[in-house]
Parts: sequence; structure tokens; C-alpha cells
Amino acid sequence: MALVSEKAKLLTSLLILQLCFAGFHIVSRVALNIGVSKVVYPVYRNIIALLLLGPFAYFTEKKERPPLTFSLLAQFFLLALVGITANQGFYILGLYYASPSFASAMQNSVPAITFIMAYALGVERVNISRIDGLAKILGTLASVGGATIITLYKGPPIFQPQGTNSMEESVLLSSDNFQNWTLGCIFLLGHCLSWAGWMVLQAPIIKQYPAKLSLTSFTFFFGLIQFLFIAAFVERDPKHWQIQSGEEIFTILYAGIISSGLVISLQTWCIQKGGPVFVASFQPVQTVLVTGMAFVILGDQIYSGGVIGAVLIIIGLYLVLWGKTAETRYQSQSQDTEESLTKHLLQGDKTEIP
Repeated sequence: MALVSEKAKLLTSLLILQLCFAGFHIVSRVALNIGVSKVVYPVYRNIIALLLLGPFAYFTEKKERPPLTFSLLAQFFLLALVGITANQGFYILGLYYASPSFASAMQNSVPAITFIMAYALGVERVNISRIDGLAKILGTLASVGGATIITLYKGPPIFQPQGTNSMEESVLLSSDNFQNWTLGCIFLLGHCLSWAGWMVLQAPIIKQYPAKLSLTSFTFFFGLIQFLFIAAFVERDPKHWQIQSGEEIFTILYAGIISSGLVISLQTWCIQKGGPVFVASFQPVQTVLVTGMAFVILGDQIYSGGVIGAVLIIIGLYLVLWGKTAETRYQSQSQDTEESLTKHLLQGDKTEIP
């Protein structure tokens, strides 16, 4: 009974996690629609996240933090440049030109992109003679192919929103809008590459600096400094820094408290309970939630090219995850077999001693 209850808690937490992620896509789109600056938005988001996470990390990880060195600070700065500045910057630009549905769909390619980067750097290994290795390769190709289709092929609309006629649809599919859509998808691809690069770069840094919350806090801090530097050249109008409505307050608080505060804590707990592979397998749920929410709340159109690409990405995601799970199981079985054989040989040697 306790086991069922624990599993139910994990599943409920994962659904809440994906709902929070989905809500962030919608809230960010609303923020852009009401005129919140594309630079001011991530600045305020990271300020709130740092204020929430920094004190908590300081008091809970006093004994875990190694001494800071110039080399570590340089690595934190690089991590922030990739994981915060480029990641959030490309995301907000991609969302501005595309839609929440496709932003979420493109994010499903992150595990495959991470795998490619990790393999290229020698962090990940692939045995093509086994089915798990083939699954990871095929999954990567499917995910990359799906992301390419979303970027290059929009396709005809699947659902027609009420009040939209064929003349309006021809305007929607004009060359200017198509160029904006393609530009948005390219920015989102940059967002996914940055996100994947951040995860790959994070692995060796965590070994040197195992205080994860403090590491995240330093990343937020340097990311905030970098965004402020960009804002000094891009956003000089004081009016753009003023919060003028309740909607703006809500979108900024949601981004800082829910998307950067609650999500980090909840995701860490879910990974501890279910493992990273199980948590990552729920990523496509976010795409379904975002698509439905964007269609109902924002009136976003759903296009066939996006659906085809999203399906390929989801299939690729599951192939990569299945391959990784099978590989882990194979390595565990091999290790158990070796230990059993070694134990058997040692016991055999003892029986032969007179």
C-alpha cells in the first residue's frame, strides 16, 4: 500500500511538473503579447530565482561547498553564458516568432541533442552491435529529423479557429509570416542546443563542485550579470523597465517563482525518486498540454508540419530513453555476472587448498 502511495505521489508530482512547464510557455507568450521587453523579462525572472534559491543554498550547503577558485568562477560564468543567457535568450526570441506549442515540441529534441554532444565529447558511448546502441542512434536521427521538419515545413492547418476564413488564412501563410516562423524555429533550435550544452558542461563541473544548489545559484548570478550587460546596450528606455499592469506582475512572478523556484525543487525530488530517465520520459506530456492550452487560451493554429515533426521527436525521445535504459540494464547484468564469476572462482580456489 505504501509502495502504491509513493508511486502515486511520483506520478502526481511529474504531472504537476509538466503542467508548470506548460504554463510557463503560455505565460511567456502572454508576457510578449502585452509588451514585456524580451530582455527585461529574463532579468526580472533571474532576480526572483536568485533571491529565492541563493539564501536556501547558502544555509543548506555550508558543509558541502568546496573553496572557490578563479577556475571554478570561470566555469560558472561559461555555464551561465550557455545555460542561462543563450538558453533563455534564444527561447524568448523563438517564442516571439513562433508559438508555445512548437517551443515545447522542439524541447523534446533536447535528450537526443544532448546524446550527440556527449558522444562527440566522449562522455557517452555507443555499441552499435547491440540493440540499445541502435535504438539510441535511430532515436537521435528521428528527433533531429522531426526538429528539421518543424523548422522547414509548416504545412496546412489541421484545425480552423472560429472566425478565420480562407482569405485570412492566406495572410497567415504569407511569405513574411513564413520567414518569421522559420526564424522562430531556428531560435528555438539554438535554445535546445544551448540547453543540451548546459547539461553536458554541467556534468564535469558538478564533480569539482558537488554543491548543486550553490552551483545553480552562481549560474543564476552570472546569468543575471550577463543579461544586465546586454540590457545596457539593448534596453535603455526606463519605461520598458516599469511594471505597468497586474498581468505583467503575474507573468514575471510565475517565471521567477514557479518556473525557476518550484520547478527546480520538484524536478530534483522527482529525479531522486524515479531517476532521470523516468522523469525525462514525461516530457511529451508537456507538449500535449501546451498545444491544448495554446489552442484554447491563445487561439494558436495547429499545423500539419508541426504535428509530423512533434511525433517524430517524441518517437525519437522514447527510442533514446529506451536505449539508455536497456544499456544501463545490460551493464548492470554484466557487472553482476562478473562479480558472480569472480566469487565462484575464489570459492573454487579455496576448496582446492589442502
